Amino acid sequence: MSLVGASVNDLDTPALCVDLDAMESNIREMAAACRRQGVGWRPHAKCHKSVDVGRKLIAAGAIGLTCAKLGEAEVFAAAGIKDLLIANELVGPQKVARLVALRRTADPVFCIDHMDQARPISVAMQAAGLRVRAVLEINVGMNRAGILPGEPLLALAKEAKSLPGIELAGVMGWEGHLVTVEDQAEKETRIRAALAQLISTRDLLVANGIPCPIVSCGGTGSFPISLQHPGVTEIEAGGAIFMDAFYRRKCHISAFQLALKVVATVVSRPAPERAIIDAGRKTMNMEMAMPFIDGRNDIEVKGLSAEHGTLILAPKAQNIRIGDRLEIIPGYSDFTNVLHDQFYALRGSRIEAIWPLQGRGKLA
Repeated sequence: MSLVGASVNDLDTPALCVDLDAMESNIREMAAACRRQGVGWRPHAKCHKSVDVGRKLIAAGAIGLTCAKLGEAEVFAAAGIKDLLIANELVGPQKVARLVALRRTADPVFCIDHMDQARPISVAMQAAGLRVRAVLEINVGMNRAGILPGEPLLALAKEAKSLPGIELAGVMGWEGHLVTVEDQAEKETRIRAALAQLISTRDLLVANGIPCPIVSCGGTGSFPISLQHPGVTEIEAGGAIFMDAFYRRKCHISAFQLALKVVATVVSRPAPERAIIDAGRKTMNMEMAMPFIDGRNDIEVKGLSAEHGTLILAPKAQNIRIGDRLEIIPGYSDFTNVLHDQFYALRGSRIEAIWPLQGRGKLA
């Protein structure tokens, strides 16, 4: 029996829910902010992994989606979303063959920071009579993947430019190491310095006759700064559509509504100041930030074990009883959503839709 049309109170718990009014407001706000700046919005799909959400983003004006893995891109391409940035390096014969197959039905962009990634893809694309876009990933300080900006990247670009089957389409960087800088003036200064490396390298490529139409960066934790940085052509911020404790409390992003919630039930009251809920680490994430109870500053999520959550109750909250339900804002949406098979999309207290996470488990 379908729960569509039923009340949120008819859900068994724990349940992963999306407040549609809040999420749609967030989508409109982000799309409008990008339009005002003349910057494309390519939201990251790793936070939702849902075809239904992806289609809403495209309908709102997103130029395409960003994917963490090739498997995610395959899911969205099969659903008709064609312009897909795979913000990752693709290595190994299996992935090369899959990228060729994906290129037959979609227009993906993949990342390179070394010729050993590019050469096998070039050979395969040439054999298939295809061309695929690539962006050069630049290390702007995060020290994960990416080649150093300036001359090292220029040398790579000159070599990669000659490869058949590959079209150099621009550069990508990620300033993620700076999103939780506490002092907001310092945060802005450091992000702008990181992005300046991205733009100066773009300028170096163009000066050497290498077109660079894409300059991609910017997650939810840094988007207010990266969105306004001169030279940036597209923003990858995706988590803003949901918001969570990490973005709100660690990154100090306040422009969006809290749309993602876990509904949990109080299952034990072992002490006046303590309650236990049926949602633990296998339901929501606490690594990036501790979850919090929506609208209740008198209840603290003290800890999560595998299947239980421990709440500390202020005196005015100690009337909570076994069977009561609470709405919890997850610590981090990306690491929470992948624990669930579906979103319950709520309009008010009614279940309007149930959205599967088709990209869940697509780790390759």
